[in-house]
Amino acid sequence: MIAREVVEEIIARNDIESVIGAYVSLKRAGSNMKGLCPFHSEKTPSFTVYPADNSFYCFGCGVGGDVVTFIKHIEHLDYPDAVEFLAKRAGITVLRDSDEKYYKKQGIDKGRLLKMNVEAARFFHNALFQNNPEAREALAYFTEKRRLSVATIKHFGLGFAPNSFDSLIRYMENLGYTKDELVIAYLAGKSEKGHYYDAFRNRVMFPIIDVAGNVIAFGGRVMDDSKPKYKNTMDTPAFKKSRNLFALNFAKNTGTEQLILCEGYMDVIALHAAGFTNAVATLGTAITEEQARLMKRYTKKVIISYDADEAGQKAATKAMKLLCDVGLEVGVIKVPGAKDPDEYIKTYGKDKFREVINASKSKFEYNMETILSRYDLNLPQDKIDALNELVKLISTVYFKAEREVYIQNISKIFDIDPKAIKDDVEKLVRRQQLEQRRGESQRIKQELAGFGDKVNPDFAKAPAIARAEENVLGLLLLYPDHRKRVFEGSLLTEDDFFTELNKSVFVFLRDCYGKDPNYIDDINSAFSPEEVGRITRMKLQRMSLAENGPSVLTECIDTLKQSIKRKSSESVTSIDDLSKLLKSMQNNN
Repeated sequence: MIAREVVEEIIARNDIESVIGAYVSLKRAGSNMKGLCPFHSEKTPSFTVYPADNSFYCFGCGVGGDVVTFIKHIEHLDYPDAVEFLAKRAGITVLRDSDEKYYKKQGIDKGRLLKMNVEAARFFHNALFQNNPEAREALAYFTEKRRLSVATIKHFGLGFAPNSFDSLIRYMENLGYTKDELVIAYLAGKSEKGHYYDAFRNRVMFPIIDVAGNVIAFGGRVMDDSKPKYKNTMDTPAFKKSRNLFALNFAKNTGTEQLILCEGYMDVIALHAAGFTNAVATLGTAITEEQARLMKRYTKKVIISYDADEAGQKAATKAMKLLCDVGLEVGVIKVPGAKDPDEYIKTYGKDKFREVINASKSKFEYNMETILSRYDLNLPQDKIDALNELVKLISTVYFKAEREVYIQNISKIFDIDPKAIKDDVEKLVRRQQLEQRRGESQRIKQELAGFGDKVNPDFAKAPAIARAEENVLGLLLLYPDHRKRVFEGSLLTEDDFFTELNKSVFVFLRDCYGKDPNYIDDINSAFSPEEVGRITRMKLQRMSLAENGPSVLTECIDTLKQSIKRKSSESVTSIDDLSKLLKSMQNNN
């Protein structure tokens, strides 16, 4: 068995766009990528890659999943071999043993790792102030290029990793730590030939400290434009990057009103130095659900302050959704005339940045302004195009009362009767609902015409129930908070599911929750490739919807339970009878 933390790191290190791009010619389609499916013949691309979710799905043949699923299919490998294939691609050594057994065998526990990290942080910090050319260059990076005071450097415990293959190793060995322990802590690496080397070399260092004050990991940055710009500690028994935030140990004491979410370490440090001590950052990856929930423990509002480039704004859009889903109030800022908060403060000063913070926009205001910025409202056609985009934006809002507020705002901007806008919005909402029903109806007809659902053969017997099951499962797959409500509140049991596949998915999720509420075991090891594709579709269907909060979960559960009560109704019975009749006809033929 491969440790789950290792599998997570392997998946994180294998960007799905680049992995699949080596096999499939992909073209940009909005924020996603599309191409011809490598698993079945087609002329029109139906194979879609979702970089934001690190997943793929083919709407033609139903194959889908994560990067491991793809390699299993394309290379015809079993699960462990597919993981090892990707591990080798990322330069990661795979241990086919559980992490707990391995660490126990090595005599290493979380407490020892934390002590190792403290000593490593002390080594990096002292190295920054050594009297040699390398250290002086690193210190100049902080004090001259980044304009940090020595007091700020010491406050954050910043340091420097010398450009040496074994200086840290030798230092830690003198303290009684072994090379293998350093590898486990990701302070050292080990080559295929068995040579050990310092994991961080010639980088300025940022210790990552948890809310209890423990040094749990490190981030290292190059001082020039070489790649990779940042190198971060991978997950260890002491560190899970998806569940921690940089500088939250400081911000938690001052962020009761709001937290400022930044992209990088330097943005956070610059903000703290300027007096904005409620700033935090993710740890080298996009924001996760766990990090969103972590922020909710300490504040009610989060101000997103990401880079002004296209990548930064896309990341802000994803962050808004995650933060809203956990019940946080969200604001977004754009720093005019600068690429990031660090540059803005250096150019315009902290008082101007405070004005920017105070003028933060809500999620809808941010999206609305983004749309309006693309059009000249003095031109009739631009005005029409902008209005059409805003109507589509409002139609994605789940609650009618909230839609009404936005309709009133838009009507004032365009000087148009709000009833006309409301009519267009409601028409679009109805059209979207109708298209969903038509698509489902067409799929059922195909199944009943002989194209049977081989993955979930029970679907055609009770399509309304199966659709309701998939809605609930999609929400449970996406959001740990929903799993907590359902499993701890006993809102559903396996008896509430009619189809065997969806029942097994529910039981799988419940068992995973019992082991670790924040983690779902790799579905590739529990389900067939075809079933993984169907499960992926459940997630994607929910991800495509704007609202997936607690009220939506409640509604979906109610719909499922009502559908179960009606499962013996005439409509369901007729479909069941028709299915049996068609099968009988096929057997006779």
